[in-house]
Amino acid sequence: MKKYRLILMTLMVATLFSCNSNEGDPKAVLSQFFDAMAKKDIAKAKGLATEESKSLLDLMEVGLKMDTSSNEINKYDQSRMEFGEPVIVGDKATVSVKEKNSGESLSFSLKKEKGSWKVAFDKASMINMGMEKMKESGTTVSDNIEKAMKELSQSELDSLKKGFSNSMKTLDSVSKEMKK
Repeated sequence: MKKYRLILMTLMVATLFSCNSNEGDPKAVLSQFFDAMAKKDIAKAKGLATEESKSLLDLMEVGLKMDTSSNEINKYDQSRMEFGEPVIVGDKATVSVKEKNSGESLSFSLKKEKGSWKVAFDKASMINMGMEKMKESGTTVSDNIEKAMKELSQSELDSLKKGFSNSMKTLDSVSKEMKK
C-alpha cells in the first residue's frame, strides 16, 4: 500500500510541475522570450532560444550595451502585439505575431531541444522570416537586387553628369581667363 501511495504522490507532483511549466507551450515560450527582450534581459532570452540563436543574441547584447538609447528593443513590447495559436509539426512550431497598430505579422519559429520549446532566433530563421515577408508583398530577392542595381547605376550616372558639368564650367572659366 505504501508503494502505491508513493507512486501516486510522485505522479501528482510530476503533474503539478508539468502544469506550471511552459515547456510544452510554444506560445508561452515565445511570450516569455519577448518579455525578456523587452526588458533587455538577454541572458534570459538566451535560455529560451535555440543553441543556434546564441551568436545572434550575443551580437544583440553587444549592440544594446553600445547604444543605450536604442528604441529597437521596443518592438518586443507585448502590449502592442497579438499572439496567434501555435502550429506544431513534430519538433517544430510556428507562432504568428501581429503588431496591433500596423497589422503587420510575422511567423516565429520554435524548435524542441532537449524536450523543451525554444525560440529559433538565429540567422537562418531571420532570413526565412524576411523571405516570407517579401513573398507576401509580391517581391522576390531578384526584384530587390535588380532595383538596387538600377538605383546604383542611376546614382553613378548622376554623379558622372554632375562631375562632368562641373569640369566643363571650370574649363570655361579657365578659358575665359586665358583670353584676357
